[in-house]
Amino acid sequence: MSLQKAIFFFFFSIAAMLGGSAWAQQSFGFGVVPQFEARKLASIWVPVLRELEKRTGYKFKMIGSENIPDFEVDFLGGKLDFAYMNPYHAMLAGRKQGYIPLVRDVGRKLFGILVVRKDSSIKSVSGLEGKSISFPAPNALGASLLIRADLKNIFSVSVKPIYVNTHSSVFLNVVLGKTPAGGGVMSTLKRQKEAIRSKLRIIQETRRIPPHPIVAHPRIAKAIREKVRQALLELGRSPEGAKLLSLVPIRKIGVATMADYLLLAEWGLEEFYVD
Repeated sequence: MSLQKAIFFFFFSIAAMLGGSAWAQQSFGFGVVPQFEARKLASIWVPVLRELEKRTGYKFKMIGSENIPDFEVDFLGGKLDFAYMNPYHAMLAGRKQGYIPLVRDVGRKLFGILVVRKDSSIKSVSGLEGKSISFPAPNALGASLLIRADLKNIFSVSVKPIYVNTHSSVFLNVVLGKTPAGGGVMSTLKRQKEAIRSKLRIIQETRRIPPHPIVAHPRIAKAIREKVRQALLELGRSPEGAKLLSLVPIRKIGVATMADYLLLAEWGLEEFYVD
């Protein structure tokens, strides 16, 4: 087992222990798209799930995926009872398994950003023609799919993608000069340390889409789905709950539907999606 994988499973084992050693009969697996490394994801989501348990009486076990491709295998196979996933994943999950969106952030829109070093001579996307660009994973929506579709379909620019597993790794690769540019999203850029963030400059933003929903598998009874939805909405109305959700980040929680994400089918993303 690699050191990275060992660290990953260690932190998610700790996350599970925090929830108790025995799960009640009505317990559910909750998957989270791995935007960050395992320790950071656990620090964000374990407190949210503990609050959700208090408000619903159900148990939620965080299901970790080492990377985005593994996460895709989990939800496309129907392994996850509930999950937090990107909008394109939500559309695919709906088609494949019938996953149902429950809530999302209604206070902002998701979009991809292309960054270069602040001292780079590249001023626009035209300067990226033929260059190697860092992306977290082939199917990361804002940080990869939206950017690559816009580069080809709007700007007629061809690049060579290099996948580095996480958003944070993208920004670090650009700062270190390993690639001249990288794809990310604004929320993860803002989470970077000042030493990283201060050395980057945004040269392009993509088209916008409603952000990541929390979804439920259709095998979960409607009454349970609705109880979870209402608990999440109530959590977002309390100052303490809103603070927890802001770390996800969800600024203003509201109801989500699959109709929010159907326009993605018209943007040509399937050309770049890796099945």
